[in-house]
Amino acid sequence: MNPYIANTFEDVRAMLSTIGVRSIDDLFVDIQPRHAPHSFDLPEGLSEFEVVRQLNGLSLKNMVGPVPFIGGGYYDHYVPAACQALISRGEFYTAYTPYQPECAQGTLQALFEFQSSVCTLTGMEVANASLYEGGTALYEAMMMALRITHRNKIVIDAGVNPIYRKIIQSYTHSLNIQFVEVAVIHGQADRRAIDQVIDDKTAAVILQNPNFFGAIDDHSDIAAKVHTCGALLIESVYPVALGILKTPAEMGADIVTGEGQSLGLSLNFGGPYLGLIAARKKYIRQMPGRIVGETVDQQGRRCFVNTLQAREQHIRREKATSNICTNVALCATQASIFMALLGKEGLKDLAQLNLDKAEFLKEEISKIKGVEVKKFSPTFNEFTVCLPRDANIVIEKMMALGFAAGFPLGRYYEGMNNYLLVAVTEKRSKQEMLAYAQALAEVLKI
Repeated sequence: MNPYIANTFEDVRAMLSTIGVRSIDDLFVDIQPRHAPHSFDLPEGLSEFEVVRQLNGLSLKNMVGPVPFIGGGYYDHYVPAACQALISRGEFYTAYTPYQPECAQGTLQALFEFQSSVCTLTGMEVANASLYEGGTALYEAMMMALRITHRNKIVIDAGVNPIYRKIIQSYTHSLNIQFVEVAVIHGQADRRAIDQVIDDKTAAVILQNPNFFGAIDDHSDIAAKVHTCGALLIESVYPVALGILKTPAEMGADIVTGEGQSLGLSLNFGGPYLGLIAARKKYIRQMPGRIVGETVDQQGRRCFVNTLQAREQHIRREKATSNICTNVALCATQASIFMALLGKEGLKDLAQLNLDKAEFLKEEISKIKGVEVKKFSPTFNEFTVCLPRDANIVIEKMMALGFAAGFPLGRYYEGMNNYLLVAVTEKRSKQEMLAYAQALAEVLKI
């Protein structure tokens, strides 16, 4: 019998006798054999020791993965041991939806601190308790702009992560939204082209900093132009980069989104991740998802509650601001722990380390004959390289030498088959970067 089911063999026999069948299999006689469940045909169980030994043996067959130099919105950052240790506590790990604040003060306070940290990081006035990941957060920001302005035209820069742009297109394919995509020029947002397409029908201009090519830009001038047309500026950001970059608020952004994976979350084979969204306070009633607020109880004690819930699906139904009425609480809590562990100066140091290491690898790659490192603008920890041959072929050969060389830009951008997007984080050692450059030189000689 399954050890998690309390019924004894005698209990099972008594129940079968009562309902008039001889065995459990008789309960499934009406199911054709090809559709019958096979999950009951299991081998005898093993002891804990035997299971652990078998799993350890299987794990020894795993290959050591290549050294990653891939970015494109998701990065191999170091996750402090304290993050995993704290997030594994039962109070966080098993907490349920905090709809009853008197029973969920810990969860609510953790999310409130997360919101506060996101506001500090971006310079914005309000943030929610998180969304699913960076792409859907950007979609939600766009929908906010449509509701706020009552317009239906969206201008989006081609330097915005193409995965995010695909998500937006998928979510909105049946909606009456006019999209205008503006190509980048020299790796940055094309001011002249944006000026030509924004008008009194434009709800928002969507930009990214650093953009998908790794280029850092100051969008203050674009924000000013956008606002003269009555439109909003939406900025997608890389949270770690904000340790040293000008904040979106300082550049005039109205809504800010980002992928929070870099804030203490492992790559996790693609998820779960963490969507960030923050905005100016006047737009809070159009913000999707869950918002935690601070208040006082009848005895004057500080406490926390889900607030402004009239925006949400479980109350407003079809009039809700969004279909989402939840958040990724555990991931948000882990990000909050990460930001608290590092603090202001720690995050600044982390960002600077990423920048410095990327600059080091840039210089090493620049020494390779036939390779051009694009230097159209400053970059953070990711940069674009033009190779003398197809990037996909180079990636394949580099993989054989133990390196995940980067992201092939030709996958999303026409005419860029020879371009490679290379990312460096604080985890990449000097020896790894020198070995990468040496391997790339050898591959390009072939």
